[in-house]
Amino acid sequence: MKEYTPNYVERCQLDHYCKLVLYHEAVDYLREMQRYRNRQTSLEDISPAQWDKLCTLDEYPSDSFMFSAFGYDLHIRDELVAGAFASLPEQEQQILILRFVAAMADGEIGGLVGMSRSAVQRHRTKTLNELRHRLGDSGGRNAK
Repeated sequence: MKEYTPNYVERCQLDHYCKLVLYHEAVDYLREMQRYRNRQTSLEDISPAQWDKLCTLDEYPSDSFMFSAFGYDLHIRDELVAGAFASLPEQEQQILILRFVAAMADGEIGGLVGMSRSAVQRHRTKTLNELRHRLGDSGGRNAK
């Protein structure tokens, strides 16, 4: 039998140790890549509903029409609705903005615009019906 020198044996042991470490590193890397592939979702598999959750839209002030009353701002994106709202008299615009943006009661609105509570309610109801008519929607509780 052939005798090996201690230096040769030591080199062989080091060589075997290095190969073993590299083998296990490769196995760990392949396992990690497999876990990554299992967690990854293809863009082709995403439904439109999921796309909606992932996407964000930038909003710019120029994308909407702004109406103001007593420091409260109403932003309307739809051009048709904004046109119908702009055609209303200023007092009725103020009543609607205070009611739906500031969430004020008719009595509080009346104090600001100089009307009684019942007059504010009549103006608001008349104006909302007029807007529904202009926009072609019957709206309300009696909608068919």
